[in-house]
This record gives sequence, structure tokens and C-alpha cells, in this order.
Amino acid sequence: MQRVLPPPRSLALFGALNTREIERRAAAALPPHTLMRRAGLAVGRLALAIAPHAQRVWICAGPGNNGGDGLEAAMHLAGTGKRVSVTLLGDASRLPDDARDAYVLAQAAGIAIVDALDVPTGFDDEDLIIDALLGLGASRPPEGAIAECIARMNALSGRTLAIDAPSGLNCGTGQPLGASAVQATHTLSLLTLKPGLFTARGRDLAGEVWFDDLGVGLQDDSPDAFLIGADQAAATPRAHAQHKGSFGDVAVVGGARSMSGAALLAARAALAAGAGRVYASLLDEQAPAHDVLRPELMFRAHWWQSHHDVIAATTAVCGCGGGDAVREPLPRLLSASARLVVDADALNAIASDASLQALLRARADRGRPTIITPHPLEAARLLGTDTGQVQADRLTAAQTLTERFRCVVLLKGSGTVIAARGATPRINSSGNAALATAGTGDVLAGWIGGLWAQQSKREPLAIACAAAYAHGAAADAFGGSTLLASDLIKAMRRS
Repeated sequence: MQRVLPPPRSLALFGALNTREIERRAAAALPPHTLMRRAGLAVGRLALAIAPHAQRVWICAGPGNNGGDGLEAAMHLAGTGKRVSVTLLGDASRLPDDARDAYVLAQAAGIAIVDALDVPTGFDDEDLIIDALLGLGASRPPEGAIAECIARMNALSGRTLAIDAPSGLNCGTGQPLGASAVQATHTLSLLTLKPGLFTARGRDLAGEVWFDDLGVGLQDDSPDAFLIGADQAAATPRAHAQHKGSFGDVAVVGGARSMSGAALLAARAALAAGAGRVYASLLDEQAPAHDVLRPELMFRAHWWQSHHDVIAATTAVCGCGGGDAVREPLPRLLSASARLVVDADALNAIASDASLQALLRARADRGRPTIITPHPLEAARLLGTDTGQVQADRLTAAQTLTERFRCVVLLKGSGTVIAARGATPRINSSGNAALATAGTGDVLAGWIGGLWAQQSKREPLAIACAAAYAHGAAADAFGGSTLLASDLIKAMRRS
């Protein structure tokens, strides 16, 4: 068993369909009921670890195998002297085979099992609730007694341990299926890790995530996604004889009137990421032509009108604070730039202009990679939908954008999703709400440009993953409630 976050290496994630197939194959190779007994033991051990002083344990068991896992755990916990009570919300005679076996054994062991929704009295902060209601079995909004049970669990003090996934959460998308979902303090994901625990609302509802593969192993299986680990952000060592020309040039095109700060943040981030030279091409011609905080930055008005060969030799970052003015340089950058990061107002311009969309798609045909970095609203504009639809299934939204515009997509938000054509999508494991301040997205775009300039031969998917992880890891190390964008650059440089 392991605590998942932060992962030292990338981890495979499996949705409900793949997990059920893995479970089917594993069960067929083992004696009957083995997987459920291993699952109950794992739940029991984690329960004792997270709530060692609990006197009472209330297990809410549902009508499927998730409930059977809870019944198995009840026997282990009762054997340690805990006062265990089980509420079974389902017909015991209709339980699946494994769960029915666990029910019979729990009855024989003297476990108190009731089918009425009676909340045990006397619960305090040291006691433990185990959510064994739905797990992978959730396919529609909880209702009736299940929904009422979820509400009562959420109203109690004490720790809540969810088995596989908080009941009411879609384990593939990370969004609640309806109005009711368990708010867990801990989740033990069994056999596989599920994508929905790490994106959208899943991070908040799952609490601290743990994993036990039940001794099965997943080496030969194709995951639905990967969770990005620290291995993706490892720094590339520099040779002693290298010089600034070895690490590429970045040009940041943006900063329309009253928004030059966004472009400067991106340019500073590109410089801090290690680019050899960084040019700031501000679209506000009245902005100062220097940066007193970073005099290393070189200002180039109308850089985007440079010779084709100059643009093609430079990693361009376009859109940060660009306003409507960004529409003028976009066609040339889309046509000439060899490596292009598109953010913010440049994305909004593309979303509203079919000719710009065609230029973006055409880049892939000419072997010119692009990384776009939308937040959910920008993604919705590009897809012609709304943020609710994007957030309802972030993995699908990112993959749809990738196919539509033939580029790498970094969909920002809780559990940032990175997708590329023909590749398994990634979910970033790092970051927190300290990043919810103005300008942090500009920093990310600039950092991507800075990394890409140095590692121009590296796959853009890997560049986007490395930048996203470093961006979030700086916030995780910060420890405060809000991280200002200018301070984020310093934090990323230290990490």
C-alpha cells in the first residue's frame, strides 16, 4: 500500500471499464473470493493507520462488491477490538457472489449488520466512517436511501475512508454524478488508480489518496491516462562548455495596452526556465522598452514582423495579455513559427476566427508543433460549448481539442490535463489553489517556452508535462494560501 501524492514517478490510471476487465482476469487466476478478502484486509489496515484511536467504526455498505469490501473490513476491525457497526443498504439475498460470501462470514463473526439507516450515536473526531456504498458501481446520481446515507455520513465529525472512490463520484471524470457525493478525508483505490480521483472535483472529494494493487500488478495493461510524477520534471544537466546560444531564444508576443504585465511575467518565466535569450515584443507601443526588475530581457517591438528565418529559429509564446491587438501578429506566427505556445487572448482570437483555426491545424501538416494552454472557459470557446460541458469530462475535452486542432493541449484547472494526438492523456499531480491568482497562467506559458527553447528536439507533450509539474510543485512547496505570479517564478526557479 502506498500514499499516492506526490508520486515520485508517473502512474497508470484506469477507468471503470478497464478496471472491471483487470478485476475479471485477476479473479479468474485466483481462488474464489481472494480479491475481496485482500481488499477487506487492505481497508482494515489503512483504517487502523489513519484512525488508530477510533473506538467506533461505522461502515456504510452498498448492494454490490464495494459493500462486500466493507463487510470484509468490518471483520478485520472487529478483531482488533473496535466497535463496528454495518448499515447494509441492499437486499442481502441479491448480493454478488463475493459480497454474499463476505456477508455470511460477517454474520458468523457476530458483526452487527442492520438494513435500517440508523446512524450510530456518540461519534467523535477520533472515530471512523467507511464509505463502502458504491465505489466503481456508481453510474447514476445517488437517490433514496443511498443519497440519505451520504448526507448523514457527510454531517458526522470524524474521518471518512472511501473504498475505491467516494460514493457519488464518477471515477472517470472526477465530477459528482448528481447532488450527493461523499466528502472523504481518505480514499483507498484498490487494484487500479482511477483518473477521477485526480482531476475536477475528485481531488477535493477524495481527500488523501492511497493505493493497493492487491498483489495483481498491471504491467501488460493499457491505461486510460497517466498521473504525472516528479520524474517528468527532472532537470537536464548542462555541459561546461555550453553558452547562451546553446539554450535557444524565446519571443513573447503580447501585452496590449494596460496588459503589459502579463507578457512580462511570461518573458521573465521563460528566462528563469533557462532560455538563452528572451525577447519581449509588447503590443502596447507606449509601454516602457525595458524591465527594471529583469534588465536581462530584450525588448523588440514588432518582433513578429522579423524575417521568416528569425521567427522559425525562435520559440514563440503568443497571447499573454494580448487583447484584440494579438489578432494582427497571429497569422504570421501561426505560419512561420517552428515552435509555438498559444495562450489566453490568442486562444480567444482563434476561437472566433475560422481562418486562424485553419492556420493552427495546418501547422501539424508542416511538422510545426504547437502547445495550447486554455483554461476551461477558453477551451469551451474553442469547442463551441460552455465550461460546464468541458468540466464534466476534462479528459475528453482535452482529447477533442487535440484532435480538432492537431496540437498538444494543456487544459488548466484542478488536475491539469495534457493531451496529444495518438498518446495516452496525462493528469498533473502537482499544484493547489494557491495558484488561483492573476498571472500564474502567463508564468506557465512562459515557462513552457523557456523549456522548449532549450530542448527543441524533445516531444512537446513531454515539455508540457514537465512545465505543468514544475508549476504545481512550486505551489505545493510554498505552503501559503495565495502565491503571487511574480513570486511563483522565483519559487519555480528554486525548485
